[in-house]
Amino acid sequence: MSRMADGLPDRSAQGWVVPCVVCLALCQSQVGMAKDLLPPKEQESTEIGSTPSPSFDFQEKGIPQSLFTWIKMAKGFEVEWDTFGRKGWYTQDPRLKPIEPSSIFTPEVPAIYIVFEVAPLEDPAQFAVQWYLEQSSGQLNENPVGKDVLEVPGHERYGYLELKKSGERWAVGNYLAKIYIAPLGQQPFHAANQVGTMRFTVIDVTSGMSHGNKLPR
Repeated sequence: MSRMADGLPDRSAQGWVVPCVVCLALCQSQVGMAKDLLPPKEQESTEIGSTPSPSFDFQEKGIPQSLFTWIKMAKGFEVEWDTFGRKGWYTQDPRLKPIEPSSIFTPEVPAIYIVFEVAPLEDPAQFAVQWYLEQSSGQLNENPVGKDVLEVPGHERYGYLELKKSGERWAVGNYLAKIYIAPLGQQPFHAANQVGTMRFTVIDVTSGMSHGNKLPR
């Protein structure tokens, strides 16, 4: 006696084609949703034809750079406090002022600072930097020399990134710093989060002068 005679559904291959297709589509949809919830992994390269990040090396006064009101590389920074016009009356919003802005440094400098101002942020964000040493061919080394990440709370305007030497001295040469901005909680070092670059040079002043070389401008 067949299944149809008993009033039971036919479980032949043709009878199960549509349900199986529906189940497969639902499973693929759920897998895709799960992937979308995962934070992006660290990624340095984008697809072919991607737009290179702008350089922050040459800035015109009064023209913002990406989200930055201004951004400068310097040997240090100092904190200034706004006042209400009366000495000792300070606001809660300190300002950062770069000390000796420059793109040329000596191997002995312990750290290089990227100091910046942004428009007040509505939400917390991460500002990050990775710096690379250029090879003699002009290509960047595959691995960064170092990296730094700064979490900036909402409604903050100023911040800085610290580029520390990896050993006793900086290696002499040309460097490229890649700058990133990402929402809090995401992976900052992703190609989609890169907003610009800055270049700097480390030069041995003593060695350069002994050979009659001039410092690069």
